[in-house]
Amino acid sequence: MANMKDTRRGLPAWAEQLRQKYLAGEASVFVLYRNVFDRFLVEGKAYAMTEFLCDVLLKDNKERIYEISLARGLRVLQGATTEEKSALYGYLEGKGLPGIFESVERRMREYAGNAVLFPYAGTILPGGEAQFLSIEERIAFTTLHRWSLDDGLSGQDNVVFLICESLSEINQALLSNPRVAAIEVQMPDKRLREEAIRHYAPAMPAEQVLRLADQTAGLRAIQLGSIVAAEGAQGLSEAERARLIGKLLAGQPNAAERAARLATITGGMTPEEIAALVDPTRKLPVNADPYVEVLEVVRRRKRELIEKECSGLIEFIEPKYGLDAVGGNAPIKNELMEIARTLKAGDKKRSPMGLLAVGPMGAGKTFVIKAFLKEAGLSAVALKNFRSKWVGSTEANLEKVLAAVKAMGPIAVLIDEGDRSFGNQSDDSDGGTSSRIIARLKEFMSDTENRGQVLFILMTNRPDKLDADIKRPGRLDRKIPFFYAETAQERAAVVRAVLSRYDSSCSIDWDQSDALFAGLEGYSNADLEAVALLAVDFAERAGGMVNADHFSEAVRDFMPPQETRMIQLMEMLAVFETSRRSLLPERFRNLSPDEVQERLSQLRRALNE
Repeated sequence: MANMKDTRRGLPAWAEQLRQKYLAGEASVFVLYRNVFDRFLVEGKAYAMTEFLCDVLLKDNKERIYEISLARGLRVLQGATTEEKSALYGYLEGKGLPGIFESVERRMREYAGNAVLFPYAGTILPGGEAQFLSIEERIAFTTLHRWSLDDGLSGQDNVVFLICESLSEINQALLSNPRVAAIEVQMPDKRLREEAIRHYAPAMPAEQVLRLADQTAGLRAIQLGSIVAAEGAQGLSEAERARLIGKLLAGQPNAAERAARLATITGGMTPEEIAALVDPTRKLPVNADPYVEVLEVVRRRKRELIEKECSGLIEFIEPKYGLDAVGGNAPIKNELMEIARTLKAGDKKRSPMGLLAVGPMGAGKTFVIKAFLKEAGLSAVALKNFRSKWVGSTEANLEKVLAAVKAMGPIAVLIDEGDRSFGNQSDDSDGGTSSRIIARLKEFMSDTENRGQVLFILMTNRPDKLDADIKRPGRLDRKIPFFYAETAQERAAVVRAVLSRYDSSCSIDWDQSDALFAGLEGYSNADLEAVALLAVDFAERAGGMVNADHFSEAVRDFMPPQETRMIQLMEMLAVFETSRRSLLPERFRNLSPDEVQERLSQLRRALNE
């Protein structure tokens, strides 16, 4: 069996894996999936996938290379004269896909050393039940299946490549064939991102290259090229961008230096887009990090690119406040601070796989979790309505999202109202799609390779509606209960934090405020925030700062929600789920499991009645 290109040419890891499997005779049909539409750098040149296979991996050891696609039919990429191509194309006219397969197979049997490429393989070998496939799709599947098992074809040193973004795009029966090997084309790691940035921006300073490589996890090489390329098919040249940005920053200190740095990371952008991205009013401190502005712009462009690529299924979260902006909740803040320190230290052994935030509505779960993310310095994304949006190419979209998340690690993935996302799976009205994507998410959440890299955080006030399997250790290790403020001092701390966040002046004597907050038992954090902002409104109408009288007036005017039984149920569910007694308020801390179960039963009966 002829050798493929050896590693002296610096093959990507996936290509070397493919080469080794081929040389070992493990397979003659290879499915290349995931990052297949990127650019791959070898010896200073960037190749698209088909070019990489033809010009790098196969060029010197395959006599003929064919490409089969719906868009172009059959193309001979290597190994045939113009006359041979003309005769072949003339013979195939009107014969369709079956004729193409028959002709290529005949040549693979006549001549040794052939490669057949199927870009967009999912369009020729789509997934789905056999009874729903067309005759041509069935012919394509059975032909590829037969080729993979044919010793005569493999003995002729033939190889087939199926190229697709997701394994779910192609017929799953083909993937179960032992002579078919699936090879994941990984997203670029930090080293490959450095190489890509140096390739597309050779004049960029070394320090800036390293800083950008750190900040661009999750981007493809081709996307990096669109950001840092000095010249491109679209947009302005780097010199033109520098002049434009210089005009926008005119009069600012270090305007020329800032313009030069920003010009290096605005490739492919129009003047209007650059003007919207660059803040001409921003003044950087004299001793500021010279790259802080550049990194902010890169993060913004990265967010836009990834959100667009994931079809709006994820949304980046950029918390504004840290845990010091959270009033009360001292045990929870201490627990989260410890987790944040563990994550910052990169201690994978002690890092949880996931967190479950439980408690009644309005207890501050979302705000506190976002503050924790800022404290931990974690990038974060939220999964958006995935059960309702992933229709049609559902599994393919999910795989794209999970691949992007994994490539961006360390990162947190937030799922709010987790009971809706991972709740009852008995409804099979979507043909089992929801069940399959939930199963895939569970598999991803429990993958120990993601420990310390991907932290899942589910938030819910009805953990009893969650699938029990999702709550097990190894998926959601820490279960953090949230409750309403227990004492007047805690309620005062919440209100004080709210007023501080909104920069509202206040003359309340916090050390002597127990009487002011004693009557607010049962108020949620959301209720307390609403009262505080109502007091601010009264104070502004009176033309002064918030005082005790304004707050008392707001308390008298405010009508809190009256769902007391449901709130009690949610509190007991949080007690039931918590992983540590020390996180519970005193009134729950010494309850036995039987007492918790009994209270839950009583509350459920009362609600049913």
